[in-house]
Amino acid sequence: MRFLLVFLVVLVLAWRWRPWREAVHSEALRNNTAAPQTTDTVACLQCGMHVAAQDAVVGSLGAYCSATHRLSMES
Repeated sequence: MRFLLVFLVVLVLAWRWRPWREAVHSEALRNNTAAPQTTDTVACLQCGMHVAAQDAVVGSLGAYCSATHRLSMES
């Protein structure tokens, strides 16, 4: 009888421990996720709109959001 009682206590503890362990593991994974990558932006000299630096049209005076704005400012 005593063996059965010990077995049931161990079984209940194991049953309760598993969800707690999974919750701790998933929280650790959530905390270890990398921060999203940021993109450098520049303002268009014509209209002031911010665009990604790699998408900007670069002229002799600076960066623009489109080729049309570059041509209108530099001509």
